[in-house]
Amino acid sequence: MRSNSVAVLNVRSSDVCAIVGERGVNNTFIIKSKYTCEYDGFAEGEFLDVESFVSAVTDIVKSTLSATGGVKNFYIGVPGEFLKLVNVDKVLSFQSAKKISSSDCRLLVDMSTPNDMNGWTKIRHSCLYFVLSDKRKVIDPLGEISDSLQGKSCFYFCNDSFIASVVRAFERFNGISLRFIPVPHAEAMYLVDTEKRDECAVLFDLGYISSTYSVICGNGILYSESFSVGIGHVAFYLMSELDIPFDVAKSFLSTVNLNAKEKLDTLEECMYEGENYAFPASKLRNIIREGLDGVCETIEECRQNFTGRNIDGKPLLITGEGVKVVRGTAEHLAGRLVRGVEVIAPRVPYYDKPHFSSSLSLLDMALKDAK
Repeated sequence: MRSNSVAVLNVRSSDVCAIVGERGVNNTFIIKSKYTCEYDGFAEGEFLDVESFVSAVTDIVKSTLSATGGVKNFYIGVPGEFLKLVNVDKVLSFQSAKKISSSDCRLLVDMSTPNDMNGWTKIRHSCLYFVLSDKRKVIDPLGEISDSLQGKSCFYFCNDSFIASVVRAFERFNGISLRFIPVPHAEAMYLVDTEKRDECAVLFDLGYISSTYSVICGNGILYSESFSVGIGHVAFYLMSELDIPFDVAKSFLSTVNLNAKEKLDTLEECMYEGENYAFPASKLRNIIREGLDGVCETIEECRQNFTGRNIDGKPLLITGEGVKVVRGTAEHLAGRLVRGVEVIAPRVPYYDKPHFSSSLSLLDMALKDAK
């Protein structure tokens, strides 16, 4: 594999995806290989079937190695359900005003680093912002004159059970080094503009089984909460209400438009295993709306749980594999939550869909780390 390429493993609640890529022109990407494999997923901070996860990862890593001729490092995306965030606010004082150096920033990080937590491993650190003695907030304090340096830091801890499962999946491949990247942080840094982050932004990743709500500030995250509710649960709710196979329910999710105004007697149909399933479109829309209301209730709980800043006027930035499954999802969330909702995705050709947000965010952060 070329030295300017990196390999990332994106672990989502519906599938795992291995991508090898390098930086293209204008901050785009050149994808050298991409393999995806479905597995049983995860919920409540645990894999539903570890064997299913290990098998899926083994298959796509094997395919990746065959396609690229070898990989020395793999950057592993850690989903929100396997993360714990710790915010620390520390002040470093100097005897007199001086020019801030990189060693001062490192010392402040060392002072801020939390003690090890049983069952959790620190995988990354980011500083949301710095505060100088004249009360100015800056993202980069290097070269600034101040007699003190205050830093609001975020430390990302990964559940050891997740690390153990990943290590087990890679144990048959010799000589591969594993590095872990928190997915919420990667998405925040890649998808959300600097100006929005400086003013505080709210990002919601709607997944298949698991979703994550994050409050972003500067170069880090103030608050993040993951919950086992996603678009797959809406399909399950539709299946239960209509007593239909799950695959049929998933098919209806992709055909129904929540914004449609067709006549009440319009039918949506699906042929599955020789049997035709037909229901009024209005009935399907109402059930799907009820399922999405469960997602809205959880988002509202997260908003209320975060008390660090007033974010009521901030738009909800949504992304993830579940956003475009049902047409009209964003509009329904906006109406139900009574707030602005904006769909965001990578700004690159072909991959400019919310479905690719986590994978390209990981690839972007891995390429920066590899420099």
